[in-house]
Amino acid sequence: MGRKVRAVAMKDTADSVQRSAFRKKTGVTAAKGFQAAGIACGIKKKRKDLALIYSEVPAVAAAVFTRNQLQAAPVLVTKEHIRSDAARAIIANSGNANCATGKKGFADARQMASECAGLLGIQPREVLVASTGVIGRPLPMKTVTQGIEAIVRNLSSQGSRSAAEAILTTDHIVKETAIQFSVGGQEISLGGIAKGAGMIAPEMATMLCFITTDAKIARPALQRALSQVTETTFNAITIDGEMSTNDMVLVMANGKAGNPAIQSGSAAYQKFAAGLGQVMEELAKMMVRDGEGATKFVEINVTSAKNRGDAKEVAHRIANSLLVKTMLHGADPNWGRIAACIGSSGVGVRMNRVEITIGTILVFLKGEPVEHSREELKQILRNPEIQIGVDLGEGRSIARVWTTDLSAEYVKINAGYTT
Repeated sequence: MGRKVRAVAMKDTADSVQRSAFRKKTGVTAAKGFQAAGIACGIKKKRKDLALIYSEVPAVAAAVFTRNQLQAAPVLVTKEHIRSDAARAIIANSGNANCATGKKGFADARQMASECAGLLGIQPREVLVASTGVIGRPLPMKTVTQGIEAIVRNLSSQGSRSAAEAILTTDHIVKETAIQFSVGGQEISLGGIAKGAGMIAPEMATMLCFITTDAKIARPALQRALSQVTETTFNAITIDGEMSTNDMVLVMANGKAGNPAIQSGSAAYQKFAAGLGQVMEELAKMMVRDGEGATKFVEINVTSAKNRGDAKEVAHRIANSLLVKTMLHGADPNWGRIAACIGSSGVGVRMNRVEITIGTILVFLKGEPVEHSREELKQILRNPEIQIGVDLGEGRSIARVWTTDLSAEYVKINAGYTT
């Protein structure tokens, strides 16, 4: 079966050369040596629900996972497999989280890896597994097994978009991106796909993100870069303050770009980490813009905090406040909601040093309201994109969070999630 996959790769490579003038590849197949596919196998009705990403050669891998103590079976299996020397594939399903499913769920996640490995001619430990969807329901394994057999035949070097479609749940938009940059005189491609629109909170969110690169990079350097960038991207978004059980970000680097191996601390590492940050930030912002029922994209910047922890605490307290979210949705110029959140954040702040800005309007300065036009503030709050600035006047640390408003549509979506 491994030979058949390579034959498909050669055909697709020829096809991509012909089409390169018309379409720049993006997502997880932008990097050399990666194929992907997405199909409808029957977990969901008439929608794609199974995705596969495959590296033609062994790749080093890195990951970050949800910190929820209720962790889905695929998270636990992938945590085991990621310790191996190499990774070759990611198999992911949507429509079923395979979480809180006991020993059967764990066996099912292992079977997904084993079935996929057998068809690709690789080892089960080289397959990483992910799931997303409803908690507490067993996977329909007969359907999944048949799907794995079909999806391997559909692998393509143009398959990123179909894979991105197959991992969606309540998402409205497909999330994929890619960039190119040079390291050591060699062009490197780095691209990713993601899903997530609700149950989004820091310490991961209800999201899956898969990133591929043809860079040659030491595994410790790859893990370090991923962990660092996650803090300022996927751990800096919140839609509803809810932490999922299945979250993970996986990165595979197969070295096919031919660059000198990137090591931690080098100039090449800094360039790679910046590129990874660009891809992850773009995907993170896509999630917020696609938030369930969202009509506003909101950036909250907290500055002059004693330390980064304080800055993050204040930013997330504001971002997760239902009163602030509904204020934003209704364009109500009630900035007192923000001031109250700062005071209730649990951080030691002195309100007589605090400044609050909404858009271009300063509304609160060192313990006192600042005279301003309520109508102008309303107009700012009607915009689809809003910036909130909070200066704590305590130090030099900063934090940034992206969030949304809260609408009746969010309630409607989640009130009928399993029906």
